[in-house]
Amino acid sequence: MAGKRRGRGSNVQQQNGPQRQSRGPHRALREPAAFAKSTGYESEIPHEKLTIAQARRGTPAHRPVRVYADGIFDLFHSGHARALMQAKTVFPNTFLIVGVCSDELTLKFKGYTVMTEDERYDALTHCRYVDEVVRDAPWSLSTEFLKKHKIDFVAHDDIPYTSAGSEDVYKHIKEAGMFVATQRTEGISTSDLITRIVRDYDIYVRRNLQRGYTARELNVGFINEKKYLLQEQVDKMKETVRTVEEKSKHFVYKVEEKSQDLIHKWEEKSREFICNFLKLFGPDGTWHAIQERSGRMIQALSPYSSPRGSPGSSPTRIRSVSPDSSPASASPSSLSPPSSPSSRKRATRSSRKAASTSNVQ
Repeated sequence: MAGKRRGRGSNVQQQNGPQRQSRGPHRALREPAAFAKSTGYESEIPHEKLTIAQARRGTPAHRPVRVYADGIFDLFHSGHARALMQAKTVFPNTFLIVGVCSDELTLKFKGYTVMTEDERYDALTHCRYVDEVVRDAPWSLSTEFLKKHKIDFVAHDDIPYTSAGSEDVYKHIKEAGMFVATQRTEGISTSDLITRIVRDYDIYVRRNLQRGYTARELNVGFINEKKYLLQEQVDKMKETVRTVEEKSKHFVYKVEEKSQDLIHKWEEKSREFICNFLKLFGPDGTWHAIQERSGRMIQALSPYSSPRGSPGSSPTRIRSVSPDSSPASASPSSLSPPSSPSSRKRATRSSRKAASTSNVQ
C-alpha cells in the first residue's frame, strides 16, 4: 500500500516519465474527485475479467480499466502524487480508485498520523490523477472488496509488504494476476518529513512561537519557552551584527574604490598640468617666445640712449686717432678730452667778443 510501507519513498519512478494516454486532448479538472459509494460500483454493463495484456491493448473499448491503489497518504506529498500518476497511466484508458485507511486502522497496524482521516480523504480528492476515493479502506484486500468496487487491477510496488501477520499482503493479488508493479521514489516519504521536523524540533518551535502560537498550544514548558525566546533574541542580535558587518565591508569597499578613482583622476590631472606648464614656461615654451617678441618690439620702438650729463643732446662722436700721431708729439689740446657743444658755443662767443674789442681799439 502506498504510504503503508515503513522506510523511504513512495510508489513512483522518478527518472522514467509515465506512459501517455491515447484518449485525446487533456481536459483541465475543475472539480475534486468523488467519493465511492458505500454500496460499491454499479453498472449495467457486465464486468468481465481482464488480463494485463488486454488492458495494455486498450480493451475493452466500452469501459475504462479500473485500477485500485491504497495507502495512508499522511502529509500528502509529491511522492504520493507520483505513485498515483504511475497507477493512472499504467494502461491507456484507466479509472483510478484510491483507498485511504482510517485513523483507527492505521493506529492499530502502523502508528499515529499527523493528519486526521478526513484531512487525508480530502487531500486525495484534489489530486489530478484520482477519479474516486474509497474512505475507510481495508488493510488487506479481500475478494469481496474487489468485486464490490469492480476492481480489475491493484497497483503497488512489488517489494513484499509484511504487515498484519502476513509476509506479503499483496501475495494473493499477485497470484491472481491482478497486480501491476510501480516503482518507488527515493528521498521523499512521510517518515522523512517527520524525521526532519523531529531533528529540527527547536527551530520549528521557535518558528511557531514567532507566528503567534502559544507555549501551551505547542506543549512547551515555561522554562523552554523562555529559552527559545532568549535564543531568538540572540539570533536576532547575531543577524544584526552580521548585517552591520556586511554593510561596513560594502562601505569600505566603496570608499577604497572611490579613493582609487580619485587618485587615478588626480594623477591624470597632475600629468596634464605638468605638461601644460612645460609647454608654457619651458625653454621652448610659449612664454619665452612671447617675451622675445615683446623685447624686439620694445627695442624697435624705443630711441637711442642719451649720454650722461645732457639727456636732451645727441650722442657724441669720438674722433679716431691717426696711427701716425704719437702721444709724445700730440699737443696738449689734442690730448684734452673732446669738448662738449656748450663749451664750443662759449668759445665762439668769447672769440667774437675779443674780435669786436680789437676793432674798437
